[in-house]
Amino acid sequence: MDLLERWIIMGKGQFLMKEKLIERLNKKTAVIGIIGLGYVGLPLTIRYTEIGYKVLGIDIDQSKVNNLMQGNSIIKDISAEKIQNALEHGFEATTDFSRLVEADALILCIPTPLNKYREPDLSYVVDTTDAMLPYLREGQIVSLESTTYPGTTEEELLPRIESTDLKVGEDIFLVYSPEREDPGNTLFTTRTIPKVLGGITPACLEVGRAMYGHAIDQLVEVSSTKVAEMTKLLENIHRAVNIGLINELKIVSDRMGIDIHEVIRAASTKPFGFVPYYPGPGLGGHCIPIDPFYLTWKAREYNVHTRFIELAGEVNASMPRWVIGKVMDALNDCGKSLNSCKVLILGIAYKRDVDDMRESPSVALMELLEEKGAIVEYTDPYVPFFPKMRDHWFDLTSVNLTPEIIASYDILLLVTDHTTFDYEMIQQNAQLIVDTRGVYQDSENNVIKA
Repeated sequence: MDLLERWIIMGKGQFLMKEKLIERLNKKTAVIGIIGLGYVGLPLTIRYTEIGYKVLGIDIDQSKVNNLMQGNSIIKDISAEKIQNALEHGFEATTDFSRLVEADALILCIPTPLNKYREPDLSYVVDTTDAMLPYLREGQIVSLESTTYPGTTEEELLPRIESTDLKVGEDIFLVYSPEREDPGNTLFTTRTIPKVLGGITPACLEVGRAMYGHAIDQLVEVSSTKVAEMTKLLENIHRAVNIGLINELKIVSDRMGIDIHEVIRAASTKPFGFVPYYPGPGLGGHCIPIDPFYLTWKAREYNVHTRFIELAGEVNASMPRWVIGKVMDALNDCGKSLNSCKVLILGIAYKRDVDDMRESPSVALMELLEEKGAIVEYTDPYVPFFPKMRDHWFDLTSVNLTPEIIASYDILLLVTDHTTFDYEMIQQNAQLIVDTRGVYQDSENNVIKA
Protein backbone atom coordinates (compact mmCIF):
# COMPACT_ATOMS: atom_id res chain seq x y z
CA MET A 1 0.00 0.00 0.00
CA ASP A 2 1.56 3.30 -1.04
CA LEU A 3 1.47 6.59 0.87
CA LEU A 4 -1.43 7.99 -1.20
CA GLU A 5 -3.61 4.95 -0.49
CA ARG A 6 -2.85 5.21 3.23
CA TRP A 7 -3.73 8.89 3.19
CA ILE A 8 -7.03 8.17 1.44
CA ILE A 9 -7.94 5.45 3.96
CA MET A 10 -7.02 7.68 6.91
CA GLY A 11 -9.03 10.53 5.43
CA LYS A 12 -12.05 8.30 5.03
CA GLY A 13 -11.69 7.15 8.63
CA GLN A 14 -11.57 10.71 9.91
CA PHE A 15 -14.54 11.64 7.75
CA LEU A 16 -16.48 8.66 9.10
CA MET A 17 -15.59 9.65 12.70
CA LYS A 18 -17.21 13.03 12.20
CA GLU A 19 -20.20 11.66 10.30
CA LYS A 20 -20.88 8.94 12.87
CA LEU A 21 -20.85 11.48 15.71
CA ILE A 22 -23.12 13.86 13.81
CA GLU A 23 -25.47 10.97 13.07
CA ARG A 24 -25.64 10.02 16.77
CA LEU A 25 -26.31 13.64 17.70
CA ASN A 26 -29.01 14.00 15.05
CA LYS A 27 -30.69 10.73 16.04
CA LYS A 28 -30.40 11.70 19.74
CA THR A 29 -28.66 8.43 20.57
CA ALA A 30 -25.60 10.40 21.70
CA VAL A 31 -25.01 10.82 25.44
CA ILE A 32 -24.57 14.45 26.50
CA GLY A 33 -22.08 14.94 29.34
CA ILE A 34 -22.42 18.22 31.23
CA ILE A 35 -19.63 19.11 33.66
CA GLY A 36 -20.74 21.60 36.30
CA LEU A 37 -24.38 21.43 37.40
CA GLY A 38 -24.93 25.04 38.44
CA TYR A 39 -26.77 28.02 36.99
CA VAL A 40 -25.47 27.23 33.48
CA GLY A 41 -25.14 23.46 33.44
CA LEU A 42 -28.44 22.56 35.07
CA PRO A 43 -30.72 24.51 32.66
CA LEU A 44 -28.78 22.95 29.78
CA THR A 45 -29.30 19.52 31.33
CA ILE A 46 -33.06 20.11 31.57
CA ARG A 47 -33.20 21.24 27.95
CA TYR A 48 -31.35 18.21 26.56
CA THR A 49 -33.48 15.74 28.52
CA GLU A 50 -36.64 17.52 27.35
CA ILE A 51 -35.79 16.81 23.72
CA GLY A 52 -34.85 13.17 24.20
CA TYR A 53 -31.14 12.94 24.98
CA LYS A 54 -29.63 10.95 27.83
CA VAL A 55 -27.61 13.35 29.97
CA LEU A 56 -24.75 12.47 32.30
CA GLY A 57 -24.05 15.29 34.74
CA ILE A 58 -20.70 15.59 36.51
CA ASP A 59 -20.09 17.80 39.54
CA ILE A 60 -17.44 17.75 42.28
CA ASP A 61 -20.04 18.70 44.94
CA GLN A 62 -21.37 15.42 46.36
CA SER A 63 -24.21 17.14 48.24
CA LYS A 64 -25.41 18.76 45.02
CA VAL A 65 -25.29 15.42 43.21
CA ASN A 66 -27.20 13.74 46.05
CA ASN A 67 -29.89 16.41 45.98
CA LEU A 68 -30.36 16.12 42.24
CA MET A 69 -30.51 12.33 42.31
CA GLN A 70 -33.21 12.60 44.98
CA GLY A 71 -35.23 14.83 42.66
CA ASN A 72 -34.57 18.06 44.54
CA SER A 73 -33.83 21.35 42.81
CA ILE A 74 -30.80 23.41 43.82
CA ILE A 75 -31.80 26.54 41.86
CA LYS A 76 -34.88 28.67 42.48
CA ASP A 77 -35.78 29.04 38.79
CA ILE A 78 -35.81 25.27 38.21
CA SER A 79 -38.62 23.32 39.86
CA ALA A 80 -38.19 19.94 41.55
CA GLU A 81 -40.72 18.63 39.05
CA LYS A 82 -38.32 19.43 36.19
CA ILE A 83 -35.48 17.62 37.97
CA GLN A 84 -37.69 14.59 38.54
CA ASN A 85 -38.81 14.62 34.93
CA ALA A 86 -35.16 14.77 33.80
CA LEU A 87 -34.33 11.76 35.98
CA GLU A 88 -37.21 9.84 34.43
CA HIS A 89 -35.87 10.64 30.95
CA GLY A 90 -32.29 9.52 31.40
CA PHE A 91 -30.52 12.17 33.49
CA GLU A 92 -27.96 10.92 35.96
CA ALA A 93 -25.67 12.99 38.18
CA THR A 94 -22.36 11.74 39.56
CA THR A 95 -18.98 12.88 40.88
CA ASP A 96 -17.19 10.08 39.00
CA PHE A 97 -15.14 11.57 36.15
CA SER A 98 -14.37 8.11 34.76
CA ARG A 99 -17.99 8.02 33.56
CA LEU A 100 -17.09 10.67 30.96
CA VAL A 101 -15.91 7.94 28.63
CA GLU A 102 -19.61 7.07 28.19
CA ALA A 103 -20.44 10.55 26.84
CA ASP A 104 -20.28 11.56 23.20
CA ALA A 105 -20.46 15.28 23.97
CA LEU A 106 -18.68 16.98 26.88
CA ILE A 107 -19.93 20.47 27.76
CA LEU A 108 -17.89 22.37 30.35
CA CYS A 109 -19.91 24.79 32.50
CA ILE A 110 -17.15 25.72 34.94
CA PRO A 111 -16.62 28.92 36.99
CA THR A 112 -14.04 31.44 35.80
CA PRO A 113 -13.55 33.82 38.74
CA LEU A 114 -10.81 36.35 39.45
CA ASN A 115 -7.99 35.85 41.93
CA LYS A 116 -7.17 38.32 44.70
CA TYR A 117 -5.16 40.42 42.22
CA ARG A 118 -8.20 40.81 39.93
CA GLU A 119 -6.57 38.51 37.38
CA PRO A 120 -8.25 35.58 35.57
CA ASP A 121 -8.36 32.37 37.57
CA LEU A 122 -8.56 29.55 35.04
CA SER A 123 -7.76 26.86 37.61
CA TYR A 124 -11.29 25.42 37.47
CA VAL A 125 -11.20 25.10 33.69
CA VAL A 126 -7.64 23.78 33.59
CA ASP A 127 -8.10 21.33 36.46
CA THR A 128 -11.37 20.05 35.01
CA THR A 129 -9.80 19.60 31.57
CA ASP A 130 -6.87 17.71 33.09
CA ALA A 131 -9.29 15.49 35.02
CA MET A 132 -11.08 14.69 31.75
CA LEU A 133 -8.00 13.71 29.76
CA PRO A 134 -7.78 10.04 30.79
CA TYR A 135 -11.37 9.52 29.63
CA LEU A 136 -11.28 11.26 26.27
CA ARG A 137 -11.68 9.04 23.22
CA GLU A 138 -12.22 9.21 19.49
CA GLY A 139 -15.63 10.39 18.39
CA GLN A 140 -16.29 12.94 21.14
CA ILE A 141 -16.91 16.69 21.05
CA VAL A 142 -15.73 19.03 23.82
CA SER A 143 -17.40 22.42 24.28
CA LEU A 144 -16.30 25.14 26.70
CA GLU A 145 -19.09 27.48 27.82
CA SER A 146 -17.27 29.38 30.58
CA THR A 147 -16.67 33.08 30.00
CA THR A 148 -12.98 33.72 29.42
CA TYR A 149 -10.44 35.75 27.47
CA PRO A 150 -9.92 35.31 23.70
CA GLY A 151 -7.49 32.48 23.07
CA THR A 152 -8.37 30.26 26.04
CA THR A 153 -9.81 27.40 23.99
CA GLU A 154 -6.82 27.39 21.63
CA GLU A 155 -4.14 28.00 24.25
CA GLU A 156 -5.39 25.92 27.18
CA LEU A 157 -7.79 23.22 25.99
CA LEU A 158 -6.41 22.41 22.52
CA PRO A 159 -2.85 21.42 23.57
CA ARG A 160 -4.11 19.46 26.57
CA ILE A 161 -6.55 17.47 24.47
CA GLU A 162 -3.98 16.80 21.77
CA SER A 163 -1.48 15.62 24.41
CA THR A 164 -3.60 12.43 24.47
CA ASP A 165 -2.65 11.76 20.81
CA LEU A 166 -6.17 12.65 19.70
CA LYS A 167 -6.15 15.07 16.77
CA VAL A 168 -8.66 17.90 17.18
CA GLY A 169 -10.80 18.24 14.07
CA GLU A 170 -10.20 14.62 13.07
CA ASP A 171 -10.42 12.25 16.05
CA ILE A 172 -12.10 14.59 18.51
CA PHE A 173 -13.81 17.96 18.10
CA LEU A 174 -13.48 21.19 20.07
CA VAL A 175 -15.75 24.26 20.14
CA TYR A 176 -16.41 27.32 22.27
CA SER A 177 -19.98 28.46 22.90
CA PRO A 178 -20.44 31.04 25.68
CA GLU A 179 -23.35 30.67 28.07
CA ARG A 180 -26.01 33.37 28.01
CA GLU A 181 -28.10 32.40 31.03
CA ASP A 182 -29.88 35.22 32.88
CA PRO A 183 -31.17 33.95 36.26
CA GLY A 184 -34.60 35.31 37.11
CA ASN A 185 -35.42 36.37 33.55
CA THR A 186 -38.66 34.60 32.59
CA LEU A 187 -38.82 36.14 29.09
CA PHE A 188 -35.98 34.01 27.72
CA THR A 189 -35.04 30.36 28.15
CA THR A 190 -32.06 28.19 27.25
CA ARG A 191 -33.91 27.24 24.06
CA THR A 192 -34.87 30.75 22.94
CA ILE A 193 -31.62 32.63 23.63
CA PRO A 194 -29.51 32.68 20.42
CA LYS A 195 -26.25 30.80 20.95
CA VAL A 196 -22.86 31.89 19.60
CA LEU A 197 -20.67 29.03 18.36
CA GLY A 198 -17.07 28.91 17.18
CA GLY A 199 -14.97 25.85 16.29
CA ILE A 200 -11.24 25.13 16.21
CA THR A 201 -11.70 23.74 12.67
CA PRO A 202 -14.60 23.71 10.17
CA ALA A 203 -15.23 20.06 11.12
CA CYS A 204 -15.45 21.05 14.79
CA LEU A 205 -17.98 23.74 13.93
CA GLU A 206 -20.02 21.23 11.94
CA VAL A 207 -20.19 18.82 14.88
CA GLY A 208 -20.97 21.69 17.26
CA ARG A 209 -23.86 22.67 15.04
CA ALA A 210 -25.26 19.13 15.31
CA MET A 211 -24.83 19.13 19.10
CA TYR A 212 -26.50 22.48 19.83
CA GLY A 213 -28.84 22.72 16.84
CA HIS A 214 -31.56 20.50 18.31
CA ALA A 215 -31.52 22.22 21.71
CA ILE A 216 -31.29 25.88 20.67
CA ASP A 217 -33.63 27.72 18.31
CA GLN A 218 -30.93 29.92 16.73
CA LEU A 219 -27.19 29.33 16.40
CA VAL A 220 -24.90 32.26 15.60
CA GLU A 221 -21.85 30.71 13.97
CA VAL A 222 -18.61 32.68 13.95
CA SER A 223 -15.25 32.11 12.29
CA SER A 224 -13.22 31.02 15.31
CA THR A 225 -13.30 30.25 19.01
CA LYS A 226 -11.49 33.57 19.63
CA VAL A 227 -14.34 35.49 18.01
CA ALA A 228 -16.87 33.61 20.14
CA GLU A 229 -14.84 34.32 23.30
CA MET A 230 -14.57 38.03 22.45
CA THR A 231 -18.30 38.20 21.67
CA LYS A 232 -19.19 37.15 25.21
CA LEU A 233 -16.79 39.70 26.67
CA LEU A 234 -18.22 42.48 24.51
CA GLU A 235 -21.75 41.72 25.72
CA ASN A 236 -20.81 42.06 29.37
CA ILE A 237 -18.25 44.86 28.99
CA HIS A 238 -20.95 46.86 27.19
CA ARG A 239 -23.15 46.54 30.27
CA ALA A 240 -20.36 47.14 32.78
CA VAL A 241 -19.21 50.33 31.07
CA ASN A 242 -22.73 51.74 30.78
CA ILE A 243 -23.52 50.87 34.40
CA GLY A 244 -20.29 52.61 35.38
CA LEU A 245 -21.45 55.68 33.45
CA ILE A 246 -24.86 55.76 35.13
CA ASN A 247 -23.30 55.18 38.56
CA GLU A 248 -21.05 58.19 38.00
CA LEU A 249 -24.02 60.26 36.87
CA LYS A 250 -25.86 59.14 40.02
CA ILE A 251 -23.14 60.70 42.17
CA VAL A 252 -23.19 63.93 40.16
CA SER A 253 -27.00 64.08 40.27
CA ASP A 254 -27.00 63.45 44.02
CA ARG A 255 -24.68 66.41 44.57
CA MET A 256 -26.99 68.54 42.44
CA GLY A 257 -30.12 67.43 44.28
CA ILE A 258 -31.45 65.59 41.20
CA ASP A 259 -33.11 62.15 41.31
CA ILE A 260 -31.22 60.08 38.74
CA HIS A 261 -34.10 57.60 38.49
CA GLU A 262 -36.46 60.40 37.45
CA VAL A 263 -33.89 61.43 34.84
CA ILE A 264 -33.68 57.87 33.48
CA ARG A 265 -37.46 57.58 33.30
CA ALA A 266 -37.68 60.83 31.34
CA ALA A 267 -34.78 59.95 29.00
CA SER A 268 -36.35 56.53 28.31
CA THR A 269 -39.27 58.20 26.55
CA LYS A 270 -36.95 58.97 23.63
CA PRO A 271 -37.91 56.34 21.02
CA PHE A 272 -34.43 56.11 19.44
CA GLY A 273 -30.75 56.39 20.34
CA PHE A 274 -31.12 55.75 24.08
CA VAL A 275 -30.91 52.53 26.11
CA PRO A 276 -31.69 52.82 29.84
CA TYR A 277 -29.20 51.53 32.39
CA TYR A 278 -29.77 51.74 36.12
CA PRO A 279 -27.43 52.60 39.00
CA GLY A 280 -27.00 50.44 42.05
CA PRO A 281 -24.86 49.68 45.10
CA GLY A 282 -22.21 47.91 43.01
CA LEU A 283 -22.00 45.22 40.37
CA GLY A 284 -23.13 41.67 41.08
CA GLY A 285 -23.52 38.33 39.36
CA HIS A 286 -21.20 35.84 37.74
CA CYS A 287 -20.40 37.92 34.64
CA ILE A 288 -20.44 41.71 34.74
CA PRO A 289 -18.14 42.30 37.75
CA ILE A 290 -15.61 39.76 36.43
CA ASP A 291 -15.57 39.51 32.64
CA PRO A 292 -14.11 42.95 31.80
CA PHE A 293 -10.98 42.07 33.77
CA TYR A 294 -10.43 38.99 31.61
CA LEU A 295 -9.99 41.27 28.61
CA THR A 296 -7.92 43.92 30.38
CA TRP A 297 -5.54 41.17 31.56
CA LYS A 298 -5.22 39.58 28.11
CA ALA A 299 -4.84 42.96 26.41
CA ARG A 300 -1.58 43.55 28.31
CA GLU A 301 -0.07 40.64 26.39
CA TYR A 302 -0.57 42.80 23.28
CA ASN A 303 0.76 45.93 25.00
CA VAL A 304 -2.70 47.53 25.08
CA HIS A 305 -4.03 49.44 28.09
CA THR A 306 -7.84 49.24 28.24
CA ARG A 307 -8.34 52.56 30.02
CA PHE A 308 -12.05 52.93 29.31
CA ILE A 309 -12.92 49.49 30.70
CA GLU A 310 -10.72 49.91 33.76
CA LEU A 311 -12.19 53.33 34.56
CA ALA A 312 -15.70 51.86 34.52
CA GLY A 313 -14.44 49.10 36.81
CA GLU A 314 -13.07 51.66 39.26
CA VAL A 315 -16.37 53.56 39.34
CA ASN A 316 -18.44 50.41 39.88
CA ALA A 317 -16.06 49.08 42.54
CA SER A 318 -16.34 52.35 44.46
CA MET A 319 -20.12 52.18 44.80
CA PRO A 320 -20.30 50.19 48.06
CA ARG A 321 -18.16 52.76 49.88
CA TRP A 322 -20.26 55.59 48.45
CA VAL A 323 -23.42 53.88 49.72
CA ILE A 324 -21.88 53.47 53.19
CA GLY A 325 -21.18 57.19 53.15
CA LYS A 326 -24.87 57.84 52.50
CA VAL A 327 -25.79 55.52 55.40
CA MET A 328 -23.45 57.42 57.71
CA ASP A 329 -24.83 60.78 56.58
CA ALA A 330 -28.41 59.61 57.13
CA LEU A 331 -27.58 58.48 60.68
CA ASN A 332 -25.60 61.64 61.44
CA ASP A 333 -28.61 63.75 60.47
CA CYS A 334 -30.53 61.88 63.17
CA GLY A 335 -27.80 62.36 65.74
CA LYS A 336 -26.60 58.75 65.54
CA SER A 337 -23.28 57.09 64.80
CA LEU A 338 -22.89 54.01 62.60
CA ASN A 339 -20.85 52.38 65.36
CA SER A 340 -23.15 50.06 67.38
CA CYS A 341 -26.17 50.89 65.21
CA LYS A 342 -28.45 48.03 64.15
CA VAL A 343 -28.54 47.79 60.34
CA LEU A 344 -30.88 45.49 58.38
CA ILE A 345 -29.92 44.69 54.80
CA LEU A 346 -32.96 44.24 52.56
CA GLY A 347 -31.98 41.61 49.97
CA ILE A 348 -28.54 40.00 49.66
CA ALA A 349 -28.93 38.14 46.32
CA TYR A 350 -27.11 39.89 43.50
CA LYS A 351 -30.30 40.90 41.73
CA ARG A 352 -34.07 40.96 42.02
CA ASP A 353 -36.03 37.73 42.57
CA VAL A 354 -33.11 35.27 42.36
CA ASP A 355 -31.31 33.17 44.97
CA ASP A 356 -27.89 33.74 43.38
CA MET A 357 -25.25 35.25 45.67
CA ARG A 358 -22.32 35.31 43.25
CA GLU A 359 -20.37 38.60 43.52
CA SER A 360 -23.33 40.24 45.27
CA PRO A 361 -22.56 43.84 46.34
CA SER A 362 -24.41 43.10 49.59
CA VAL A 363 -21.36 41.17 50.81
CA ALA A 364 -19.03 44.15 50.42
CA LEU A 365 -21.61 46.39 52.09
CA MET A 366 -22.01 44.02 55.05
CA GLU A 367 -18.24 43.79 55.52
CA LEU A 368 -17.83 47.58 55.38
CA LEU A 369 -20.64 48.05 57.91
CA GLU A 370 -19.07 45.54 60.31
CA GLU A 371 -15.68 47.22 59.93
CA LYS A 372 -17.27 50.44 61.15
CA GLY A 373 -18.81 48.75 64.18
CA ALA A 374 -22.38 48.30 62.99
CA ILE A 375 -24.53 45.34 64.04
CA VAL A 376 -25.53 43.82 60.70
CA GLU A 377 -28.40 41.47 59.89
CA TYR A 378 -30.28 40.74 56.68
CA THR A 379 -33.58 39.62 55.23
CA ASP A 380 -33.97 37.84 51.90
CA PRO A 381 -36.86 35.52 50.98
CA TYR A 382 -34.64 33.59 48.56
CA VAL A 383 -31.54 33.21 50.77
CA PRO A 384 -32.70 31.70 54.08
CA PHE A 385 -29.15 31.46 55.46
CA PHE A 386 -25.91 33.14 54.43
CA PRO A 387 -24.11 30.62 52.21
CA LYS A 388 -20.52 29.51 52.48
CA MET A 389 -18.59 31.54 49.91
CA ARG A 390 -14.99 31.40 48.71
CA ASP A 391 -13.82 34.47 50.60
CA HIS A 392 -16.77 35.65 52.68
CA TRP A 393 -19.11 34.29 55.30
CA PHE A 394 -21.51 35.62 57.92
CA ASP A 395 -23.10 33.36 60.53
CA LEU A 396 -26.55 34.75 59.82
CA THR A 397 -30.02 33.62 58.82
CA SER A 398 -32.70 35.70 57.15
CA VAL A 399 -34.82 37.84 59.49
CA ASN A 400 -38.61 37.56 59.20
CA LEU A 401 -40.08 40.98 58.55
CA THR A 402 -42.78 42.23 60.90
CA PRO A 403 -43.65 45.84 61.80
CA GLU A 404 -42.09 45.38 65.24
CA ILE A 405 -38.86 43.87 63.90
CA ILE A 406 -38.51 46.56 61.23
CA ALA A 407 -38.95 49.30 63.83
CA SER A 408 -36.21 47.77 66.01
CA TYR A 409 -33.45 48.65 63.51
CA ASP A 410 -31.78 52.04 63.40
CA ILE A 411 -31.61 51.93 59.62
CA LEU A 412 -32.61 49.66 56.72
CA LEU A 413 -30.35 49.42 53.68
CA LEU A 414 -32.26 48.38 50.55
CA VAL A 415 -29.74 46.51 48.39
CA THR A 416 -31.81 44.05 46.32
CA ASP A 417 -35.31 45.09 45.26
CA HIS A 418 -37.17 41.77 45.43
CA THR A 419 -40.78 42.10 44.30
CA THR A 420 -41.91 40.05 47.30
CA PHE A 421 -41.02 42.79 49.79
CA ASP A 422 -43.97 44.79 51.16
CA TYR A 423 -42.39 48.17 50.56
CA GLU A 424 -45.31 50.17 51.93
CA MET A 425 -45.29 48.24 55.21
CA ILE A 426 -41.51 48.56 55.41
CA GLN A 427 -41.60 52.31 54.95
CA GLN A 428 -44.42 52.79 57.45
CA ASN A 429 -42.45 51.06 60.20
CA ALA A 430 -38.81 51.86 59.44
CA GLN A 431 -36.93 54.56 61.29
CA LEU A 432 -34.68 55.20 58.27
CA ILE A 433 -34.30 53.63 54.82
CA VAL A 434 -31.36 54.07 52.45
CA ASP A 435 -32.66 53.07 49.00
CA THR A 436 -29.97 52.06 46.48
CA ARG A 437 -32.46 50.84 43.83
CA GLY A 438 -34.87 53.72 43.32
CA VAL A 439 -37.83 51.77 44.71
CA TYR A 440 -39.23 54.76 46.57
CA GLN A 441 -39.84 57.27 43.81
CA ASP A 442 -41.16 60.03 46.06
CA SER A 443 -38.78 61.33 48.69
CA GLU A 444 -40.11 60.88 52.20
CA ASN A 445 -38.73 61.95 55.54
CA ASN A 446 -37.44 58.47 56.35
CA VAL A 447 -36.10 57.56 52.85
CA ILE A 448 -32.63 58.53 51.67
CA LYS A 449 -31.74 57.74 48.05
CA ALA A 450 -28.29 56.35 47.38
